Amino acid sequence: MGDKTWQNKYYEGSGSCLNLLFNFMKLTLDNLFKTLSLNSPEIPFEVEFWDGTKERYGSGIKKFKLVLKNKEVIKRILGAGSIGFGEEFMKGNVLIKGDIQEFLKMANSKIVALLKISLKTKLKIFLNYIFSLGYLSQSKKNISYHYDLSNDFYSLWLDDTLTYSCAYFRKEDDSLNQAQLQKYDYICKKLQLKKGENLIDVGCGWGGMMFYALQNYGVRCEGYTLSKKQYDYVDNNIKKRNLSHLLKVYLKDYREIHGKFDKFVSIGMFEHIGKKFYPIFFDIVKKSLKPKGIGLIQTIGSSKDKPTDPWITKYIFPGGLIPALQVVIKIMNQKNLVFFDIEDLRMHYAKTLDKWIENLEGNIDKIKSVMIKSLNSVEKTEQFIRMWQLYLNGSSVSFKNGNNRLYQITFSNGLKNQLPLTRNYIYGV
Repeated sequence: MGDKTWQNKYYEGSGSCLNLLFNFMKLTLDNLFKTLSLNSPEIPFEVEFWDGTKERYGSGIKKFKLVLKNKEVIKRILGAGSIGFGEEFMKGNVLIKGDIQEFLKMANSKIVALLKISLKTKLKIFLNYIFSLGYLSQSKKNISYHYDLSNDFYSLWLDDTLTYSCAYFRKEDDSLNQAQLQKYDYICKKLQLKKGENLIDVGCGWGGMMFYALQNYGVRCEGYTLSKKQYDYVDNNIKKRNLSHLLKVYLKDYREIHGKFDKFVSIGMFEHIGKKFYPIFFDIVKKSLKPKGIGLIQTIGSSKDKPTDPWITKYIFPGGLIPALQVVIKIMNQKNLVFFDIEDLRMHYAKTLDKWIENLEGNIDKIKSVMIKSLNSVEKTEQFIRMWQLYLNGSSVSFKNGNNRLYQITFSNGLKNQLPLTRNYIYGV
């Protein structure tokens, strides 16, 4: 079974209540791993405990080795769930040697979800939720936390357009840059953009959609972002290219939008709004879109209406909530925003994430060099990198094997009868 066996020495060295407690928790983990192995027999793995004991689960060549470096890890995993595991992984107290996605695929099971977390952890999760709600003042802090890290950091693993959302792959060997441009063109076709129209892009990021729509479809565009670094980047590019008469960018919240537009687009921003604010968001959409105007929202979605993982909301996206499609559609119907095309590009996002992971891993040394300047600590930089490795790999696994979806919802402001009879217009047929 391994280098040492410890089940038969359950009471050895356990002369104190504390040792008994840790031995009991160790047995609990062992039983959990056995159950996970039975439910995922295609994923053989090994666990190395802090005392040097090793246990193999499943048969065949192991996909990964899980290393637990100290006793406290057990308490954190069993008592604090995903937050406990995520924090211990960030600290380097949990190591995954081998295929991290195979581990996360196994850990994404219903069995792990049934683990009860402590009251203390529940309280922390609740307080984090309360203090990260998407009110106007808090939204700016939430967005800045994630998107104002460093343009240099993002440039080391995103594509040339700095697009931080799901790409669209026509072929398996499409490059990330090519797939992102294809995504923009796909959205432009769904929006049925025409030369001379004006488009609003809410959550415009680093401006990829705006520049593409102008250059390829001749539309004027206004973009909104709450990220200062994104705003500066887009504004500088507009001025550099002498496009100020055609493109405008605002450092403002969606609740501060003014004007009427022929077309509306929002790519990868809706996840930041929060369910409480969906009605307000769609009121703004309806107000800003001309009657019978066409809009498109691209958003991560979930097959279930449930809270976002607490580790994600604490460390990655404060205030974030992955929307359930049925909730979104219900509110859109109430606002007479009529959807006429809904598509799930789930595996496109999994492929996008795997491309990002490949770029991230290939530029680790450069990323360390960039981030140590802003974090001023080698330890914090290492934790930051492990955090992003866990986040990106976990997201990829959730699209491949979990509840994550990637929706493109195309709609009109009120009924619009002058629409193509087929979807051929999207594919250029």
